[in-house]
Amino acid sequence: MPEPTAALTYFADAISRLEQLRRTQTGNIQKAADLCADRISKGGLVFLFGNGHSRMMCEEMTPRQGCFPGFVALVELALSNHANIVGANGLRAPLYLEGYEGYSEQILRGYKFGPHDAFIVISTSGIRPVIVEMAMGAQKRGMPVIGIVSKAHCEVAKAAHSTGKKLIDCADIVIDNQCPPGDCVLELEGLEWRTGPVSTVTGATIINMIRCATAEGLLARGMKPVLLPSHQFVGNTGAAAQLEEFYEAYRKSLRHLFE
Repeated sequence: MPEPTAALTYFADAISRLEQLRRTQTGNIQKAADLCADRISKGGLVFLFGNGHSRMMCEEMTPRQGCFPGFVALVELALSNHANIVGANGLRAPLYLEGYEGYSEQILRGYKFGPHDAFIVISTSGIRPVIVEMAMGAQKRGMPVIGIVSKAHCEVAKAAHSTGKKLIDCADIVIDNQCPPGDCVLELEGLEWRTGPVSTVTGATIINMIRCATAEGLLARGMKPVLLPSHQFVGNTGAAAQLEEFYEAYRKSLRHLFE
């Protein structure tokens, strides 16, 4: 059997970018986690927003085994539910909405944010109007913004919002996901476009680094986070009780959202 050259090339590239992430972004990731721990310990919430496949990073934070109350995945299905590609819930409509100015404000108006809340906005390109306006809308409401973005892509791409701003201009803390412009890393002879996107690999790593460091920060502040246990152990009496404890703690964490 021939050596899987393309697979190994992608693997090596992804590992290299993860190592670069460790070398260059650990400081900003820790700053983000410190902010999250501070806000959650004061009864605040940390919202996560991303459209398209960036939505996956929101759901990687919560609900996910090992997650805990304090993080809220703000997932707008109209911007992310495009598994059908064509037809109903296809890809064209979400791509159109991503470029529609004013849409983020309508999403934000559905919530009552508290004085200790914060935001994580995730976008590899960092230029779509819905992303830029989500970050600006959060800051306008007094919330600090953590931006997870490809600096290589965002810095060279033309701004799509009428203000000329990009996510890197609207974030208090910027974490570079180390992705190249266009996200994909693998060139194959016979294909004019690259394949092998890496934003999910590096993005999920960033999210989990923030989660773990936030848990550490909460413990240092004397606050024990209530973890969601693995569903594989729900048959276990202790895990089942932990699951109920998580549900109740999460419910209580949302108390100021709809008051």
